[in-house]
Amino acid sequence: MVTSRGTGRWVLPKGNVRKREAPHMAAAREALEEAGVTGPVGETPVGRYLYCKLLPSGAGVRTEVQVFALAVTEERDAWPEVAERTRQWFSCEEAAAAVDEPDLAALIREFRPA
Repeated sequence: MVTSRGTGRWVLPKGNVRKREAPHMAAAREALEEAGVTGPVGETPVGRYLYCKLLPSGAGVRTEVQVFALAVTEERDAWPEVAERTRQWFSCEEAAAAVDEPDLAALIREFRPA
C-alpha cells in the first residue's frame, strides 16, 4: 500500500493507461512509479472498484479502477514518487481496514494469490 499524495490515505497504486499500453502493464508501471516495486503482473484483473476522483477544479468524478495482481520481486530504495508517498506492507485484513473505499476493502479481503 502507498499513501495518496493529496490526502495521505492508504491506497493501491493506480493511474491512467497510456496510448498503446496494456492495462496490466500500466498497473506494473504505476506500482514502480508510486511504490517502487517490480515483478511479474497478471494480465487479467483480479477485480474492480469505484472511487471518487477529485479533479483540479475540485469536482469529483466516479471512476472505475481495475486491479491487477503483481508478485513483488524487488523493492527499490529510490523510485519516482519516493518523496511524495509512504510505502508500507499490510496483511490483507489490515489493508482492507485501512482503505476508505468499501468495494476495494472487499476486493482486498477476498484476494488469494494464484
